[in-house]
Amino acid sequence: MTKKQKFDDLIQRIEVVRTQSDQYNIINIVAVSKYSDTQDIQDFYDLGQRTFGENKVQDLKAKSDELIDLPLSWHFIGRLQKNKINQLIDLNPTLTHSLDSLELATELNKRLAAKDKTMNTLLQINSSNEISKAGVSIDKARDIYQEIKETCPNIKLKGVMSFGANTDNHKLIQKTFENTYKIYESLKTEGAKFCSMGMSNDFELAINCGSNMIRVGSVLFK
Repeated sequence: MTKKQKFDDLIQRIEVVRTQSDQYNIINIVAVSKYSDTQDIQDFYDLGQRTFGENKVQDLKAKSDELIDLPLSWHFIGRLQKNKINQLIDLNPTLTHSLDSLELATELNKRLAAKDKTMNTLLQINSSNEISKAGVSIDKARDIYQEIKETCPNIKLKGVMSFGANTDNHKLIQKTFENTYKIYESLKTEGAKFCSMGMSNDFELAINCGSNMIRVGSVLFK
């Protein structure tokens, strides 16, 4: 398939499930470009894609520097290490998806304040309760969201993010998405705008469960 065919196929698949589940839900597509080069990003830009996500701070810097003339929205979607915080702040990402603890939020807020900057972020929720995954627990997510809002003024929380359960069991994956969406729904009054869940292998299920932001890489770049 050509890049255009892949892009058109993705849009069509999104539209089918979106109109079946909630025709008023606008789906934000984050093209995960970690396995791609800047020419691939340029090609998808030419097809209409504007938002790209990177897992590593150094890759985000390299690609955003090379494509500085394009009006792209860059998202940081990888796990944020404390020794990379200052570098990420300097890159001014449109949105950081992986704020995975109160401890990280406190440190990030301190560094942001020192640079007199703010950052848009999502609270990462470990909705599948898997040891291998980062994120706050389901039962503490709402309280931690509130605490970050109250104690970290330089962090601008915009919603939540989670991964589907690492299993072939459709029902378990669905349950993790539903749990995340319930928290998102309860946080709308606190300004939550984005529920980021769903990747190349499960974005249709995620949209059906209420996701309005998906992070897809292999369906476009492989």
